[in-house]
Amino acid sequence: MLTLLLAGCSGKKTEATKIRIGEVTRSIFYAPQYAAITNGFFKDEGLDVELTTTPGGDKTMTALLSGNIDVALVGSETSIYVSIQGSDDPVINFAQLTQTDGTFLISRTPIDNFTWDMLKGSKFLGQRKGGMPQMAGEFVLKKHGIDPHNDLNLIQNVEFANIVPAFTSGDEQFVQLFEPSATMLEQQGKGYVVASFGTESGHLPYTAYMTKSSYMKKNADAVQKFTNAVYRGQQWVEEHSVNEIADAVAPFFPDTNIDLIRNVVKRYKDQGSFATDPIIDSKEWANLQDIMTQAGELKQPVDYNKLVDNSYAEKAIKEVK
Repeated sequence: MLTLLLAGCSGKKTEATKIRIGEVTRSIFYAPQYAAITNGFFKDEGLDVELTTTPGGDKTMTALLSGNIDVALVGSETSIYVSIQGSDDPVINFAQLTQTDGTFLISRTPIDNFTWDMLKGSKFLGQRKGGMPQMAGEFVLKKHGIDPHNDLNLIQNVEFANIVPAFTSGDEQFVQLFEPSATMLEQQGKGYVVASFGTESGHLPYTAYMTKSSYMKKNADAVQKFTNAVYRGQQWVEEHSVNEIADAVAPFFPDTNIDLIRNVVKRYKDQGSFATDPIIDSKEWANLQDIMTQAGELKQPVDYNKLVDNSYAEKAIKEVK
């Protein structure tokens, strides 16, 4: 009895490890992350995640480099930009969340039989120069024989948050948009999705979790647990229905109609935008750098092995049941 009493008195509840995540935007595109939080997968791993939104890749990376967040969820191109600048503490990609571009081509008027050459001579409202959406957009246009800077009137100086109102109040014939903006415009009769840049640009590490090399070395166990939770979220999304996923995501979008969330989840799920595991493979990395090179944002390739560490993802796949 004394032994049991002493054992009970000495037993202490293990304190959860806190990890601060900075996501580049709040988007249904990141459904596996929200599903992992809602279903308690991070908590199961002994983690207390603090999620904040840091709009824009530059702001997200600044927050990571300055130590205001521990892990960034942002486009992998940002880690390449940091590497090119010669950082002594490189930013390492360790888990992929989305594997395609997340934008769509919206026409101001309905088009029954869309072909890409319809863009020639048009006024096109694109995304911010140097960002992954714009680079992927230009890559797709070139793939279809369109010179973005000569064959159309390309506008890319509008802030991300202002693109939708700029389009609805402007005279552009086409715009490149993320969800849920694309679906919202369709519902309002102010725009019509005619093509997917995600389908056209192929697989790439579009959005990934990354952290500084120094943090990874000091907190390897926490990074592994984090990756385990991400993988569980990815598998859960892969195995569950659109309605179930929408219900798990909904708490993060309290002002968004549940039917809209379902439509967006279905669109991304149908085109395979959600990665089913956290591994960033070399072919995806090569596709990313090809897109950056064609956009004029990358002069020479950056070594895949320098900025990608798949060991956590590989271990998660082996161990997570």
